Amino acid sequence: MSARILVMAVIVFILGLVGVNSVFIITELERAVLLEFGRVVRADIEPGLHLKKPFINEVRKFDARVLTLDITAERFLTLEKKAVMVDSFAKFKVNDAQSFYTATAGDTRRAEGLLRQRINNGLRNEISNRTLHEVVSGERDELMTNLAEQLDDVARVELGVEVVDVRVKKIDLPTDVSQSVYARMNTERDIEAREHRAQGYELGAGIRADADKQREIILAEAYSEAEEIRGTGDATSASIYASAYGKDREFYKFYRSMAAYQKTFSNKGDVLLVDPDSDFFSYLNNSKQ
Repeated sequence: MSARILVMAVIVFILGLVGVNSVFIITELERAVLLEFGRVVRADIEPGLHLKKPFINEVRKFDARVLTLDITAERFLTLEKKAVMVDSFAKFKVNDAQSFYTATAGDTRRAEGLLRQRINNGLRNEISNRTLHEVVSGERDELMTNLAEQLDDVARVELGVEVVDVRVKKIDLPTDVSQSVYARMNTERDIEAREHRAQGYELGAGIRADADKQREIILAEAYSEAEEIRGTGDATSASIYASAYGKDREFYKFYRSMAAYQKTFSNKGDVLLVDPDSDFFSYLNNSKQ
């Protein structure tokens, strides 16, 4: 009885082992290929429960999510032969499971190494055709777009992966040239600042000279107008005096004398030495006039 139970247990174990090796599950986060003695017999298996030949077929699974490849900063030369250190990264995912397995044997690290090499070659080609200004700011987005498109075309065929995006995290100058570049930039900015100051001083001098000129013109015109008005007033006053004198000479003479007395004796502290018989006191000495 015990031998029979043992045999049954062995049979159940063997059947269980065969059953376990006859099914496999692919999740939505995975891509997979089915191998038979190392040869791909079924590629891009859909998510779900699947059957396979036990001990004959082998399933190789790959991560189907978007993966990040962080690329170590590399030194590249621009169109002017200026060195720059470019730190970049790429986003990729497995697009063709069979091509991916054939090119990398299913090793993601090997795929990253091949992809890193192609990205560096692409960056070298793109940067060598652009100036430092274009690389840093002017055509940076265009550079990344071109590189991502070119790399995606090659990676799909050679590696079976889709390059979602390639981006530059940082662009720096190498340490051995950064100080000289900064010094040259400071010198250029100092020259530009001196030019702006000189232009400002010249413009300011011109404005001040024009203001002084306008001031002199305004003062001259004002003085001329004042003299003209004063002359007109004097002429009008003289005409009025002459008209009054012509109408009644004696009254005009009397009026002028009274005005002179009022002006002369307005201050009690004034001292006046005048001959009493002079014409100045004619209306004071002779009240009959």
